Amino acid sequence: MKAINVNSSDCVGTIHPAAVKGMQLFNAGEYWLAHEELEEAWKEENGPVGELYRAILQTAVVYLHVTRANYNGAIKVYGRVQKWIKPWPEVCRGIEIGQLRQDLDAVIAEVERLGPDRLAAFDRSLLKPVRWT
Repeated sequence: MKAINVNSSDCVGTIHPAAVKGMQLFNAGEYWLAHEELEEAWKEENGPVGELYRAILQTAVVYLHVTRANYNGAIKVYGRVQKWIKPWPEVCRGIEIGQLRQDLDAVIAEVERLGPDRLAAFDRSLLKPVRWT
C-alpha cells in the first residue's frame, strides 16, 4: 500500500454517516458490527479520509481479537493498522485520533504483558471508546 498523504484540508468536513454509526457500535463494544459500518464508509469515501475510517475499523478488529483472546490476531492486526493510523493529526474531522492511538498502544502493551496464555484475563475496561465531536 502506498503512503497516505494527509493534508489539513482532509480534516475539514463532516464524518460519513456510516462512520458515525460504526463509531457508535465501536463504543458499544460491538466491534464486528462497527467494522462493517466503518468498512462501508471507507469504501464510499474518496481520498485519504477513507483511510482514516480504515484505521478505526482495523482498531475495532484488534479489539475484537482481544475480546476473543486471539493473541496472534490482535498482534498481527495492530502491526498492520499502524500504516493507517499514524499519518493522522491528533484530531481530524472532530475524531480524536491521537487519543485512539494512545488507547490502542495501551491495549497492545497489556496484550503483550499477558501473552497468549493469559489473554483471557484481559481487563476490558482498557478498551476505550472512540471520541469525537
